[in-house]
Amino acid sequence: MRANVSEQSALDRFFGLTANGSNLHRELLGGCVTFLAMSYIIFLQPAVLSGQLFGSHTGLDFGAVMTATCLAAALATAIMALYARYPIAQAPGMGENFFFVLTVVPAAAAAGVGEGWQVALGVVFLSGVLFVLVSLFGLRELILDAISPGMKNAIAVGIGLFIALIGFQNAGLVRVDQTLSMNPNLASPDLLVFFFGLLLTAVLQIRGVRGSILWGIMAATLLALLLRLLLPASPAVAESMLLTRFEVASRLVSSPPSLAPTFLKMDIAGALTLPMLPFILIFFVMDVFDTTGTLVGVSQHAGFMRDGRLPRASRAMLSDAVGTVTGACLGTSTVTSFIESATGIDQGARTGLAGLVTAALFLLALFVSPLVAMVGSYPPITAPALVIVGALMVRSVVNVDWSDLGEALPALLVMLGIPATYSIADGIALGLIAHPLLKLAGGKHREIHWIAIVMAVLLLLYYAFVRAAISN
Repeated sequence: MRANVSEQSALDRFFGLTANGSNLHRELLGGCVTFLAMSYIIFLQPAVLSGQLFGSHTGLDFGAVMTATCLAAALATAIMALYARYPIAQAPGMGENFFFVLTVVPAAAAAGVGEGWQVALGVVFLSGVLFVLVSLFGLRELILDAISPGMKNAIAVGIGLFIALIGFQNAGLVRVDQTLSMNPNLASPDLLVFFFGLLLTAVLQIRGVRGSILWGIMAATLLALLLRLLLPASPAVAESMLLTRFEVASRLVSSPPSLAPTFLKMDIAGALTLPMLPFILIFFVMDVFDTTGTLVGVSQHAGFMRDGRLPRASRAMLSDAVGTVTGACLGTSTVTSFIESATGIDQGARTGLAGLVTAALFLLALFVSPLVAMVGSYPPITAPALVIVGALMVRSVVNVDWSDLGEALPALLVMLGIPATYSIADGIALGLIAHPLLKLAGGKHREIHWIAIVMAVLLLLYYAFVRAAISN
């Protein structure tokens, strides 16, 4: 009994449980809830990075990416828990992973600078190193001040719309080719699985059920298996990769997939070539925006802010940056703080102890890889999660100053540009170029940071010379 009391006291002293109005039970529960709320990334990340979500192959191994995702999430979350001591979990970010696959990998392949996915990992690695340096030397504020608040929110909205569009496409609801059209066969098995998962997830989200996205994925999986039994002759169901893995998934416990196909395979030399340099900056900016926004939002919700500032903010930013560098070495895209951490905070989590629980659960997830592979290989199951996450990101639209056309027009270009061009980089570039130009032309040069002007000039040069040369 004394040993248990001593252990409890040690936890209390290290994490400040009593000082933060928490206890061991609340931290354990909060850590579990946070994991449930964000564990969809285990299903989606390998499906996205391997190309299975898009019916193609990027060169990245599905199993290796899943292992890298769990390890990177566990490590970064543990650093946040032990170093910054916040219950804010981290994992490869939605949005950055699509940018990785749909923009950076093809750009590297087109430029002929090396194997596309390896160069893209090199880009992520270098952006993470840049983030580490910025965090260590306190330059983060300088970068953030260069981008207007409207632009920061517009990027989140544009990525949210893009992710939702990808969800519709993966579900089979819309077709994206020369035109954007809707599937007239709304009673197809794929769409039944999608709409069921979307409706259930949305209802659970509205009712405040913890882990609503995970429950939606699980329910959609069960429906897909049921449809397989009831409609064995249906091509939409019978030919899905989900069903070819059903026997494999019956062994729910297995050894984690090998990390060897992706471990330390990043191509740093290829990432340092001229065509890839803009992507390093864009990854860096996205990571800074995602991390800062999440830290501020979650911290305000939890009451961590003191006089408008977050204590130990530099430690929190550094844990994110180290997570990105480590994730690239392991074989996954940018690691960032997850807004779903707020669900664990709603359950009472207030310290890093909850983060340690979340990190441990990511490690345990490695031993159910057959189930993860089965679910991730059938897009209609995970498509609802994309739409829901997209909806959550789009709510940032209310934070744009629509009364100022100098802010509103660049924001609109970003929001529409990302899904319309089917490229996050191109959509962001439209806004980063237009924003300083409009401000300067409107006589509001004092509202523009010199770094924003430099970024606009570099992007114009890139599109005029580098991108044009790649396209030709």
